[in-house]
Amino acid sequence: MNEYFLLPLASLPFPNINPILIQIGPLAVHWYGIGYIVGILFAWWYAKRLAANPKLWPDGVLPMKPEDLDDFIVWAAIGVVLGGRTGYVLFYDLARYIAHPLDIFAVWQGGMSFHGGLLGVILAMTLFSFKRGIRTWSLFDVVAAGVPVGLGLVRVANFINSELWGRPTDVPWAIEFPNGGPFTRHPSQLYEALLEGLVLFVVLRILTHSRLKLRTPRFVGGAFICGYGLSRIFVEFFREPDQQLGYLLGTNWLTMGMILSTPMVLAGIWAMATAKPVIQTQQQAT
Repeated sequence: MNEYFLLPLASLPFPNINPILIQIGPLAVHWYGIGYIVGILFAWWYAKRLAANPKLWPDGVLPMKPEDLDDFIVWAAIGVVLGGRTGYVLFYDLARYIAHPLDIFAVWQGGMSFHGGLLGVILAMTLFSFKRGIRTWSLFDVVAAGVPVGLGLVRVANFINSELWGRPTDVPWAIEFPNGGPFTRHPSQLYEALLEGLVLFVVLRILTHSRLKLRTPRFVGGAFICGYGLSRIFVEFFREPDQQLGYLLGTNWLTMGMILSTPMVLAGIWAMATAKPVIQTQQQAT
């Protein structure tokens, strides 16, 4: 740690944006919550546009009714919140929540896992698609295509909250976070916002509209899973590991985020490699 005290003091100023957007009495609206809400609403709106565009589907036959997605948004929101919170409790801070189980319900204090939220949404999509007779992978594809926007917004909210900051560094764009100690650090939240948000959304947009990969169920969903996993693993090399976990297996680089993201990369590669175009006579198959 001594070498960190040799880092230059010059850094970009932290913007000190109030984490609370609006507060009326005891009611506070946080940027973090806004990120989740806007992300879910955008993914719903974008999925409806994809599902209603006959040019993107084999022979112009739509895989689901846009109204189905109106109903699914409730399922998705429940899956994100329950899965994300459960994943954080189990993967990142189980000892604390065993000691203080009521803190599990204090979601306003933060603590959401993307990997847990993803599992929650996958479960919700599977149950919903069987209930409605929709091809599961096509539902996954249209939902996944819009998710990066929400991921990017939540990472920006992490930056505003001065949380999940990066490792100490002397790069010109380093930032001294108010609660990050006397070090200039990587703004790793913004790295994630760029890669998991903007870049991944553009890649999926090319796949859906230029490459017409919605005609090949699970390819777009696989690209999303793989793309997120690769982005997260890359950024973990710049992100400070969770204090309660630190680096794993006696290394100075391996983190829980890397371990949880590696199966995503493999699953995404499998999904893309095994995806096959729809045969129209099997259009209603799930």
